[in-house]
Amino acid sequence: MYKYTLFVQWSKEDNCYIVSVPDLPGCVADGATPEEAAKNAQIVIGEWIETAKEMGREIPEPTYTNVI
Repeated sequence: MYKYTLFVQWSKEDNCYIVSVPDLPGCVADGATPEEAAKNAQIVIGEWIETAKEMGREIPEPTYTNVI
């Protein structure tokens, strides 16, 4: 499991939960529930990192965001 901060929000327009990963530009996933969206985000994070490595790009370290 990756340790990146996930922001989860409901999208009325898309009728699902959207997860964005602020440390990884363009890394976004969705799901019918917050849990499903977070699980899908883990898959997309892995794909984002794999693609960045293939392209020789730097992989950002996870940052800690204290959101309540």
